[in-house]
Amino acid sequence: MHNFSKRSTLLFSRTPMICLRWFVLILALGFTQITSSQTVSKTFKITIDSLIKAAPETYGEINSILKPKRRDTIFMRYFTNIAAKEDYLEGQAYSYNQLGIKHRNISQFNNAIKLHKKALGVANEANSIEFRILSLNMLGVTFRKSDAIKTALDYHQEALKLAESVEDPPYGIKRSINVSLNSIGNIYQLLRQHDLAIVQFKKSMRFEKELGNDLGLAINHQNIGESLEEQGKLQGALQNYKISLVYNEELNSGIGKIICKNSIAQIYIKQNKLREAEAILRPVLVASEVLGNKRIRSTVQINLGWVLMKLKNYSEAKENLIAALELAKKYNLSVSTSKAYLFLSELSQVNGDYESALSHYKKAETFNKEINNERNLKYVNDVILRYETEKKNSEIKALAKQNEIANLKLKKNKITLLISGIALVLLGSIFFILYRQYQLKNEKKMLTLEQTMLRSQMNPHFLFNSLNSIKLYIINNEQKNAVHYLNKFAKLIRKILEASSLKEISLAEELETVDLYMNIENIRFSNEINFTVTIDESLDVHSVKIPSLILQPFLENALWHGLSSVVGEKNIDLEVTKNSKGYVLISVIDNGIGRVAAEKIKKKKVLKRKSIGIDITKERLTNFSKDYQNIFDLEIIDLYDVNRLPIGTKVILHIPII
Repeated sequence: MHNFSKRSTLLFSRTPMICLRWFVLILALGFTQITSSQTVSKTFKITIDSLIKAAPETYGEINSILKPKRRDTIFMRYFTNIAAKEDYLEGQAYSYNQLGIKHRNISQFNNAIKLHKKALGVANEANSIEFRILSLNMLGVTFRKSDAIKTALDYHQEALKLAESVEDPPYGIKRSINVSLNSIGNIYQLLRQHDLAIVQFKKSMRFEKELGNDLGLAINHQNIGESLEEQGKLQGALQNYKISLVYNEELNSGIGKIICKNSIAQIYIKQNKLREAEAILRPVLVASEVLGNKRIRSTVQINLGWVLMKLKNYSEAKENLIAALELAKKYNLSVSTSKAYLFLSELSQVNGDYESALSHYKKAETFNKEINNERNLKYVNDVILRYETEKKNSEIKALAKQNEIANLKLKKNKITLLISGIALVLLGSIFFILYRQYQLKNEKKMLTLEQTMLRSQMNPHFLFNSLNSIKLYIINNEQKNAVHYLNKFAKLIRKILEASSLKEISLAEELETVDLYMNIENIRFSNEINFTVTIDESLDVHSVKIPSLILQPFLENALWHGLSSVVGEKNIDLEVTKNSKGYVLISVIDNGIGRVAAEKIKKKKVLKRKSIGIDITKERLTNFSKDYQNIFDLEIIDLYDVNRLPIGTKVILHIPII
């Protein structure tokens, strides 16, 4: 009540109309507390009447009044009808979303979707960005929980794009951004791209800490635990599940406690702590039945059947697995259906009923294929790539805008300096103008270099050729290779995006990016390239700073000009050493055809492209070394055998260090 009063005081200082609205709301709340002798419905009706008269427009303001009753469908339906009658659109959007959440929590996904779409419709009519974002996110969550991955991602991407378009977003929109990030992380998780998922969850967690939202922290710890569990990191997963449980117990969240305890029990099963798992799951199953969420209940019952099977209590195990299967089939829960069939197959095999075991296994595989069908996987990966590309294009546009601003500054400063020069000594005026021009030209040159560097690193040919190579694995049904290289490709793109915004990075990070690049390029060479990295043991690569993304152009030259025409063994060696003159030496050595032969081949080509990557790198290294005592140097050495025949090329970068 104290916080509400403080908020009201701020509002009273604005306009008389707002003062009047909140005065009515405060009276309604006070009336709610002092009229405990009256019926709840009458009290709620008074509160609703006062709320509609005040007509607040944000989720937080409405929720501060209706939070105790937002999960009560009777009260929410009453509020929906009154809000519709009074044409209170924000109130309708709030109530439709709350009713949708209620239906979603008991696995009535179709009803939930209808309600959230109604909420989106009235939010559009009210032109309320906050409720539009909220409704889009709620649709995304509902579709994800019903395993409609591609539709879920569409809604979350739309919500995130809309939220990020708001300058200085209020609390409600910040919360929606966190929901979007968390849900996109969940979709990465469904694609088994767990490293990417954890990045999204941790990003969401940082924002949740800023907002002081314990529920968001609980959800993100649970999600990180699930990703770690999928990677086989059971101890880390268990630690995150336990942290999430602590948050949920403080919040007294029934659904949260059930999910956490079920996950902890699942870890115990994998760690062969079967009695501990059983002791957790039995009361959790009862609690999930009371909760009414069919999805969670089926998951808990499957785990109970699993642990009972391991404890050789086969009859009770079968009862639980069959009950979970019937529930999953009734509510179209594909993941639970697949798991139930798989454990029933294992149970039939233990009992010697091999015919049933085979039948159950085939059914499990059928549902598993439906979950991970190729069309869904291709669609989602295309959307993820499109999202990352849009982010990249936005960065390029931002750099172009900065370049334009620099040009405007240059023109403006010329005029300013010209006027100032009249009042100043002629020599001082000339010196000042020259100095400012030099400074601005340098700034413009750096911006142009960064923009050009960004475009060269995100080479469309490399992107599309890499994706086509991964596509071949999918077509050839090599799913493990496809997922493996897709993860590496996504990680490479992310590292390029991160590094492109930094002036310098550690040599260790650059070597990690180079390794990812060579892994992707090696697909197109049928994995014939032998790429080795040798580092001087006395050198700490984490403490050495270099400009970001400088080695890739030299490796690209070695691949496509040196090795592409070589028949037989193809080698690229990257050596990192330190000399006594304050330099780190980075050598790129290939056993290619040499520069002379490569130049002859290039001249014969009809289409000639000028490589600008190395020229850009030289300019960047020149600017980088200005802050050091020594300057950088670049050596390109042609290698010959004893008969003076070319056996490759060696490029040596001399990079100054402190």
